Amino acid sequence: MKFSTFGKMLQLFYQEEFIEAGCDEAGRGCLAGPVFAAAVILPKDFYHPLLNDSKQLSEKQRYELRPFIEQNAKAFAVASLCNKEIDKLNILKASFKSMHLAIKKLNLNPQLLLIDGNRFSPYKGIPHKCIVQGDAKFASIAAASILAKTYRDDFMNGLHEKYPQYNWAKNKGYGTKEHQRALNQYGPCCFHRTSFRLSYHEPELF
Repeated sequence: MKFSTFGKMLQLFYQEEFIEAGCDEAGRGCLAGPVFAAAVILPKDFYHPLLNDSKQLSEKQRYELRPFIEQNAKAFAVASLCNKEIDKLNILKASFKSMHLAIKKLNLNPQLLLIDGNRFSPYKGIPHKCIVQGDAKFASIAAASILAKTYRDDFMNGLHEKYPQYNWAKNKGYGTKEHQRALNQYGPCCFHRTSFRLSYHEPELF
């Protein structure tokens, strides 16, 4: 089953025999803060005309969709891993672990995992399918991307109150010129990822 959103076709399921959970993360390329992940299991009649990859939506649209997803999903869960764990594991392993934590929190056991991206660390014998740009192709991954993004944004907005010099309310910890100039002026704080490039004068990491 497919439905149209912003002129694009999102597929509701990869297959219909097994219970699917779409999984995605947010904050992988940031200089500060945790990485968040979400897992979402959708019902067969799920539909919202705005649903799309979170990066293609405005902030207002993402926050409009979040309660709709939470109220209408068969199951959803959100988890995170802090910057210290990211530095310890590396960001790729931390992204996988945060997805594992979200899957573990689901109150309905999935039988197939749809993963946004081209790599994943297997989770407890549940088969998975990696899908490049999956958040723009499958509804459950798009829904997971929206939850991960909005929960992470909420977290970074809270940190902004304590560390306004980095303007995380605007850049959410990503390596914008403004953020990196602030790093050069004030130095990093305890929420920065020390394993990432923290000087604006160094070459781009991503």
